[in-house]
Amino acid sequence: MDTPVFIIDETRLRKNCEKLARVKEASGCKVLLAQKAYSAFETYPIIAEYLDGTTASGLYEARLGKEHFGKETHVYSPAYKESELKELLSYADHVTFNSPTQVRMFAGEAKAAGKSVGMRVNPECSTQEGHEIYDPCAPFSRLGATLTAVKEDEEVMTLLDGLHFHTLCEQNADALKITLDAFDRAFGRYARGMKWINLGGGHHITRDDYDTELLIDCIKRVRDAYGCEVYLEPGEAVVLNAGTLVAQVLDVARNGKDIALLDASAACHMPDVLEMPYRPPVCGLFVKGEGAAAKDLCDFAGDGYYKISDAGDVGERGYECRLAGSTCLAGDVIGDWSFDTPPRRGDRIVFGDMALYTMVKTNTFNGTPLPAIALRESDGKLRILRKFGYDDFKSRL
Repeated sequence: MDTPVFIIDETRLRKNCEKLARVKEASGCKVLLAQKAYSAFETYPIIAEYLDGTTASGLYEARLGKEHFGKETHVYSPAYKESELKELLSYADHVTFNSPTQVRMFAGEAKAAGKSVGMRVNPECSTQEGHEIYDPCAPFSRLGATLTAVKEDEEVMTLLDGLHFHTLCEQNADALKITLDAFDRAFGRYARGMKWINLGGGHHITRDDYDTELLIDCIKRVRDAYGCEVYLEPGEAVVLNAGTLVAQVLDVARNGKDIALLDASAACHMPDVLEMPYRPPVCGLFVKGEGAAAKDLCDFAGDGYYKISDAGDVGERGYECRLAGSTCLAGDVIGDWSFDTPPRRGDRIVFGDMALYTMVKTNTFNGTPLPAIALRESDGKLRILRKFGYDDFKSRL
């Protein structure tokens, strides 16, 4: 197995989907895969066994969901291009617009094509702290119509089949409960009589400490209050902790501390490390040789490699090392960790929780190769789903 490579674990993926399916069954809602977080379409048949369809952010995601997932295809975008709308409507079942203006422009065409039409609203209720870049309710947000905007054209609400809001990011159900109070105060009178309400994404449902019962209560509350269908569209929750990125140490530099240069890059392969910023979990350090067989995804770095050290924060273990990419970007740094033994050229590092917002954000800056994508099947066998090469780099330029 060459590196770098994203590995998706079928067992963990199914475990997440089973939890989402239990929420569906207990609450009566429908659950969609948010493709913006995860679009490894060759695994869609697995997810489709449990979920009701996909949600897309534009034309290409809509087509991908329709062709490879099937079931329901929902689309929301902050703005639509008129030249793309006809093709988009050939894939979509639900189309959600971002403003009364967009509804006025395109809802007639969408309805004539037999599509369900919605509008995203902004309840102006921020429940996040520390990362405004991911807060849809931050001041001056461009995402969703505020109550003020709706009141300026209330008649537009009669053109809608449903309302959509998305206010959360990696949050528990208590934040949804707070949001629902704000939504009801601002838009409750418009929601009554709608066919559906979409509660968006950002629900960290498959996290161990997530309050599933409160989520179910919230969904039932919406169904009872408004007499409508309820949708959730998680992305992260579908693949949380279900993927890794395996990288190889190419060299170890020294400048005040050891710096392991990897064939994986923060800038190219995990850009949230720099954008959010975000510190990915490190499963450990692996060397080539004979060792115990890997029983868990996070213990797998490829056949013939075995773990010689877990990773700790700086100071927890004997050897501190910075992990960094090999691009020319000075800030292509993943972070600092400590190990029981120093990383050497040819060793491998396994990063955890790498299925979400990674493959969909990769780029080829500096001509850096894209990681392959593999599936670790339930029986432990590894199947390479996609490989990338020079043509993938060249075709983008």
